[in-house]
Amino acid sequence: MLRIITQQADVRAELQRICDRTHDEQVLHKEATVREVLQAVKRQGDKAVLHYTAEFDKQTLKPEELRVTGSELDAAYQQVSKELLQAIRLACRQIDTFHRQRIPKSWVQFGDDEVVLGKRYTPVDRAGLYVPGGRAAYPSTVLMNAIPAKVAGVPHVVMVTPPGADKAINSAVLVAAQEAGVQEIYRVGGAQAIAALAYGTETIPKVDVITGPGNIYVTLAKKLVYGTVGIDSLAGPSEVLIIADETANPVHVAADLLAQAEHDPMAAAVLLTTDTALAKNVQVAVERQLIDHPRRLLTEKAIAHYGLIVIVESLEAAAQLSNEFAPEHLELEVEDPWELLPLIRNAGAIFLGYSTPEAVGDYLAGPNHTLPTSGAARYASALGVETFMKHSSIIQYSQTALEKVAGAIDVLATAEGLPSHADSVRRRVQKEE
Repeated sequence: MLRIITQQADVRAELQRICDRTHDEQVLHKEATVREVLQAVKRQGDKAVLHYTAEFDKQTLKPEELRVTGSELDAAYQQVSKELLQAIRLACRQIDTFHRQRIPKSWVQFGDDEVVLGKRYTPVDRAGLYVPGGRAAYPSTVLMNAIPAKVAGVPHVVMVTPPGADKAINSAVLVAAQEAGVQEIYRVGGAQAIAALAYGTETIPKVDVITGPGNIYVTLAKKLVYGTVGIDSLAGPSEVLIIADETANPVHVAADLLAQAEHDPMAAAVLLTTDTALAKNVQVAVERQLIDHPRRLLTEKAIAHYGLIVIVESLEAAAQLSNEFAPEHLELEVEDPWELLPLIRNAGAIFLGYSTPEAVGDYLAGPNHTLPTSGAARYASALGVETFMKHSSIIQYSQTALEKVAGAIDVLATAEGLPSHADSVRRRVQKEE
């Protein structure tokens, strides 16, 4: 049953508990397991990857079976419907168009005394994409990760995803990867996949950046390898927060809450509403929609542990609570969402109005669906072209320009006790005797 809270004293504590769901004692125990996996893969390479794939995914692979073959990729096109292929290609175009608007531009500025300053953007050499598997297939996640990498100009894009029954990879996932320009695909998931991308093995290449959402083990592994490689964010488990007033449709709100809860038993689904009648109607609608739900058990578990309805005094109060929670997905199902929008400061993606369910963003609106979770939207952003690029500063001084600032540099370097810093400038501006 989706709980309704009316006591404001309990609201912040409950929202904080949900936000901290990836930091409890059980998670700390899982972190120890992840550390063990990372170290084993770092030391033993493919041997450890295969061992943990057998242990966790119950799939026994040989080293030569890790990489998906060309014949498998060709066969995938024969196994997807024409309608699905068209939908994948439409999503590709939409996502590509959106991200091409966000390519950072290098720039150079020529100032006085022949001073040149600028910034130069370049893509990373190799990107590793993690695509979840197991409970569902996610061709949309392939597109959301691979397309920004290709738009950024990354020359080598590698993908990992857990093997399903009989070692197979979902055909739609394979087709999406090819449509998006992925060059190599490996059938490995979990923490061992993240370790393989971070450290490299005999078969799987080491990458510079790892992106993509996953379960708690994947998220913890990304957290622990950060510094060895770059990551997009600690994305997952998924979450939605909906702000709704009396004009919202309770059946639609319930469907949107369940659309997040069905992802994972640790997914969070929260409703903040000013209307008590709506809250009760949503509660009833959730129960009705769960009756014949194909993923009922895990969805009910998520709703029971991390589902919540909160009655608030005003939309302003709802916006304040939402900012504190900093949700991955925020839906504004209110009469005038644009009026409420200026009050929103922290959210991974914001969906405005009654006809914009979060699923639109999941699949083909264009903006990325790989988003910061568990409060990280306070400081982090959606995956984008910038995730796969880094920038270098460009600096050039003429002799005249250096002579003008030499005194100030000398003073600052001396104040910091770094005589060679000062000397490196002084020797360039002193007149030869």
